[in-house]
Amino acid sequence: MQLSSEHLFSLICTLLIVIGLGLYAAKKVKTAADYAIGGQSTGVSIVAGTIIGTILGGASTVGTAQLAFTIGLSAWWFTLGAGIALLLLGAFYARPLRSSCLQTIPQFLVVNYGPAAGPLGSITSSVGIFFSLVANILSAMPLVYAIFALNSWQAASVVFFLIVVYVFFGGLWGTGLVGVFKTVLIYVTLVTVAVLSYRGLGGIEGIKTCFPAYPWFSLFGRGFWIDFGSGLSLIVGTLSTQTYIQAVYAAKDVQAARCGAIAAGLIALPIGIPSILVGLFMKVNHPTINAIEALPLFILNYLPHWLGGIALATLLLASIGSAAGLALGVGTMLSRDIIGKILKAPSDAIMLKVSRLTVLLITLAAVMVTFGNLKSLVLEWNYLSMGLRGAGTFLPLTMAVFMPGRINGFWALWSMGAGAATSLLWKIIIPDGIDPLYAGLIVCALFILIGYIRRQQRPVNCKE
Repeated sequence: MQLSSEHLFSLICTLLIVIGLGLYAAKKVKTAADYAIGGQSTGVSIVAGTIIGTILGGASTVGTAQLAFTIGLSAWWFTLGAGIALLLLGAFYARPLRSSCLQTIPQFLVVNYGPAAGPLGSITSSVGIFFSLVANILSAMPLVYAIFALNSWQAASVVFFLIVVYVFFGGLWGTGLVGVFKTVLIYVTLVTVAVLSYRGLGGIEGIKTCFPAYPWFSLFGRGFWIDFGSGLSLIVGTLSTQTYIQAVYAAKDVQAARCGAIAAGLIALPIGIPSILVGLFMKVNHPTINAIEALPLFILNYLPHWLGGIALATLLLASIGSAAGLALGVGTMLSRDIIGKILKAPSDAIMLKVSRLTVLLITLAAVMVTFGNLKSLVLEWNYLSMGLRGAGTFLPLTMAVFMPGRINGFWALWSMGAGAATSLLWKIIIPDGIDPLYAGLIVCALFILIGYIRRQQRPVNCKE
């Protein structure tokens, strides 16, 4: 990839604006609550920006174009499933979650299932989110290689630095403010590339001429159970992810939480289509390229240089922003639900330092894991991540939200641990079998059913 001076100028200007927003957000952080949930004073735009800034990352742009280059329309499942999940979050989950007086998913589980649910929920969710963090760093690496002509270690250092600026200082405020800015840039970029690639393919008739109907125009091009599992993993995984729930907790009231989540869902639903069009265009015109480079190469070759620089910065921000939001979610759970308990009622100043240090270490660990998997499919990491989150957390959380006190705590704990463990072990032992999410959800549901039969009433109490 050869960048002109115009590319570099507009790209650097865009990144400097983001760094400025991140440092501005840091001024709003005075306490650990400001860092984790924005002091519960955020409006609709920041709630939506926090969610979109995380969900629209490298997987929904670079990763979607990569899979579309390989198989076609079934690459849409990532943003399609995420959009559906966010609409469900706003319509049904936001009110009880925002009214709970809490800050994390594990805290909500503790209220319903007892103290042991906190550490278990934190660990199972964090492992799943960690894989998605790796996926976003993975999608950022080729962009950094191309933009700055760096080697692997240097590129990793740049990615690490940008994530730290994005979220380390400003926490949720940084994620939300930059998320709003990034969303605008993503839409401008993707609408532009969608129009150009659609015209370049000759419209609908041209696309039909270039590709057979199956598998290229089927949402189930990889097989029904594979693609249905991908969509289901996005739905249950998104509804089990701390970062998105954290944005709901951060809202100033229930109405802001609901509207912010619904707005994020409506934005996410169509966002995969432009990347799919680009993937198809590059398959026709540049069939020998590395699939993960489809979208970056399109931007460099077919956009005006000044706009191409902004677009490349936007793709980099998409990956960096998503990684930053996920790191914040993991850091919040581990610092509040595990480290905070070990320290035994630490001061607010100490908790703020612990939260920031946890985010830093989680990001560093994800960068290191990425080095061993530079040629893997981005979306495969995300589907695995969502499946692990959903298999252990979705059903217990849903029962706690809509049927509090109806599940025996002992069996709820077993459902969380066994569901996540089954999903992970299934992937390791039978990697080419059915989607591990199915196995994990079945096992989780079995323990939930036993717990329901042997239920012990336990009312929700925000003061616990």
